[in-house]
Amino acid sequence: MMLLVDAGNTRIKWALVADADRGAAPPLPWRQQGAVERAGVEALAQDWAGLTGLIASDADLQVAVSNVAGPALRDRLQVILYAVFGPRVIIEWFASTPERAGIRNGYRHPGQLGCDRFAAAIGARSLFPDEQLLVATCGTATTIDVISAEGVFEGGMILPGFGTMATSLALNTAQLPRIDGAAPPERMFADNTVDAIVAGCIAAQVGAIEHALAERRRRHPGAALRCLLAGGAGILLAPYLALGDTPLEKVDNLVLIGLYTAMNHGR
Repeated sequence: MMLLVDAGNTRIKWALVADADRGAAPPLPWRQQGAVERAGVEALAQDWAGLTGLIASDADLQVAVSNVAGPALRDRLQVILYAVFGPRVIIEWFASTPERAGIRNGYRHPGQLGCDRFAAAIGARSLFPDEQLLVATCGTATTIDVISAEGVFEGGMILPGFGTMATSLALNTAQLPRIDGAAPPERMFADNTVDAIVAGCIAAQVGAIEHALAERRRRHPGAALRCLLAGGAGILLAPYLALGDTPLEKVDNLVLIGLYTAMNHGR
């Protein structure tokens, strides 16, 4: 068995891969999967305790963790993993390297690339090999990254995510309300403050993705390009994206797919 963990700034997502599925091309059905809020990390002990019956008593458990939430969470995850699975657990703390699993890291200092972005790039290429890809991951931050058809992570953009934008307005502007559980506005030129904030944040997110797409087209005219949309806010943004003839693919758990692919390729 293999346990994959995507520890982000807001949520921790995980998936269990059966031995029979090791080596299969993604996407593949997870044997088990789940998610908790970062503040609820302790709930993972109970969730993972239910997996022990699926793992042979004499077998090691390989675990791959992408953690962008800092050393304190890393330490807590390690304690929980050993407490639940015992000494047979083998943990890889996934990190960005110059090259892995078909992706060459073009960052100026490869180790400074967020490990979640590197994993997402690996996952994107595993789903759409030999294609030029624009990968927009819309979470606490929104990242918009380019992978060439040759498998080079060329770089990208980082901006505040949809929820982060909305929350910053509420926290830093006395007269504006906090936005929780935002729904799409009835119209983009809204007639109330809550909808106006949501519409503005949608426009900013969509505008960044469309700008990145236009810039890539300008630099590589005529080259085929596919856009992948991932992250929790992706479902909110997708209907507003105007990408022309560029295919749009909505992908769940792209970091987990990348971790699975990386583990299958070794180091």
